[in-house]
Amino acid sequence: MDNLKYYNDSLAYDFEMFMPKTAPKTNTRDNIVVMPKTAKKTKSRRRAAARSLSPSVAVVMGAIFVLAGLCGNIALRLQINEVNSQINDMKAAIAELDSEKTSLEMEYERRISFANLETKAAEMGMKKPSKEDVVYIRVNNKNAAKTADGTVITAE
Repeated sequence: MDNLKYYNDSLAYDFEMFMPKTAPKTNTRDNIVVMPKTAKKTKSRRRAAARSLSPSVAVVMGAIFVLAGLCGNIALRLQINEVNSQINDMKAAIAELDSEKTSLEMEYERRISFANLETKAAEMGMKKPSKEDVVYIRVNNKNAAKTADGTVITAE
């Protein structure tokens, strides 16, 4: 825009700002020339590419891809089944060890029960103490004690 015009007049009278803008002109490049030899080469390449993959080859390749996918799926399922069987074997071994642990704990509890201790003590000749087996010590004075043979022991 021309700034000089705004110094002389007021902006309120500038109606050019409200006029619709015209679209800029596009530059057409008329100086590009397509060489006929390159156009023929690209067309021949396209035709050669289209001829190289015939429909029967495409069907065979599709069948090979599907067959490869199925074989891969079967191989993966076999591996999954092998891992699952190993997991089941380990679970069975864990269950067996748990039952063996339980039986060993029961055997341990059976061996150390009080009834077994009493029978084993009776076999060895031990017996429960009676009133005659207990010896009481009577202390009359705070600093003296009398033994079973009648002697008196004092703290002095």
